[in-house]
Amino acid sequence: MSSDFIKLVGERIRAIRKERNFTQEFLAEKAEIHSTYISDIERGGRNISMETLEKVITALEVNPVEVFRIEGIEAIEERADKKLLIEALNSLLAGRKTAEVQMILRLAKDVLSTYDSLNE
Repeated sequence: MSSDFIKLVGERIRAIRKERNFTQEFLAEKAEIHSTYISDIERGGRNISMETLEKVITALEVNPVEVFRIEGIEAIEERADKKLLIEALNSLLAGRKTAEVQMILRLAKDVLSTYDSLNE
């Protein structure tokens, strides 16, 4: 069974493919993988390897960060699964500048410090 995150990445790949007016067959040929594999990726039915992900990203002609700009991340936020929540947070930060990530880290530390002091 695939995770919600894998499904969201697959949906994002599908959206980018459609934005470029690529068929699954065209993308598969360009990425040098089988078209049924593209279908499996887009449905979240495959735990895609980094090598295959790189081929798909190159074939889509996008910056890798674009694949992880996931719409619908809110669906994950409603779940209590800590691992998925951390993955969602990571995907939100992946496309940000270093200075922005540093600022968010400082804010998170401040919030957690305040939270901890209130719960002592």
